[in-house]
Amino acid sequence: MRWFDPLLLPFSLGYGLATRLRNHLFDIGFKKSVKFAVPTIVVGNLSMGGTGKTPFVEFLIDLLSEQFQLTTLSRGYGRKSRGYFLADKSSDASKIGDEPFQIYEKYGNKVNVAVGEERVLAIPQILLACPETDLILLDDAFQHRYVAGDYQILLTTFHKPFFQDQILPLGTLRESRIGATRADLIVVTKCPKSIDLASKNEYVKQIRIYNEKAKILFVGIKYGKPSSRGAEPLDKLSSVVAVSGIANDALFVEQARQHFEVNHHFSYSDHHHYKISDVEKIAQKCRELPNSVILTTEKDAVKLKAPIFRDYLAEIPIFAWPIAIDIKEEDSAFVKQAIITIIKEKGYQK
Repeated sequence: MRWFDPLLLPFSLGYGLATRLRNHLFDIGFKKSVKFAVPTIVVGNLSMGGTGKTPFVEFLIDLLSEQFQLTTLSRGYGRKSRGYFLADKSSDASKIGDEPFQIYEKYGNKVNVAVGEERVLAIPQILLACPETDLILLDDAFQHRYVAGDYQILLTTFHKPFFQDQILPLGTLRESRIGATRADLIVVTKCPKSIDLASKNEYVKQIRIYNEKAKILFVGIKYGKPSSRGAEPLDKLSSVVAVSGIANDALFVEQARQHFEVNHHFSYSDHHHYKISDVEKIAQKCRELPNSVILTTEKDAVKLKAPIFRDYLAEIPIFAWPIAIDIKEEDSAFVKQAIITIIKEKGYQK
């Protein structure tokens, strides 16, 4: 316990009561959830972030895009705009948010990418602009109960599972642990490769206190090959200046130090808005360290490569390090079949 936790307790209790009341009003129908003519898959968490939502959404895109016409919809957290936008060639991270823009850059030829704070208002606009859409992935929408999601996927990390966390501001939970009851699938993310059966069983036991029915999966994170347009590939001896603006960069830094010579690490808050002063510092550090390149996350790379920074970083290669969900083949098949089954059971027409 931290020395100041008793001071935060009243605020945490108050926030918890408010979110419980809100959920109760939805549960009894006083607040209305809207069901749409196309199925909606919700991906979210109980905590503030860092559970690997974007890699999981990308996993779902790879899993489902051959069978469905997908549109992803998120709030577009961290963008400078407001309201509904459908990503197009003029979009950038400041307009639609770093994570949606990352998805658009990777999958824009496969899926439509939309943002809107009010999902219940954004979905009709999606269906008007993209009538071919027959499945919507709602990114970070577990608390957005105005949309009656057809399949609820809750993510929680192995290192800080929701059942060991506290409500804000004591911890990082957006709502009570009991919110996990709404999940149809609970995915424990960022699991170490060494996880054993006893650890899994203990996690299942703790999760079952809050949800007796959901399927529970354990997945890891795997790093791909860093890439940069027009630059030579990184090799194991490459010298890098690491840059990260994510909720929890511990794994990023750990992996970087295992694979590369990390000469310096710039750590920023999640969804950081890079300023020219930030980029000047990064560029200066790279100049001080001969032959260094920038190694960063995919969502930071789309911001650092913005035209406004081009002159500052023109001679410094920026390598984006992709991550993906490391999931067993049978678990991947289960997720796909579960989604297809729920769509059929609820009477949606393909």
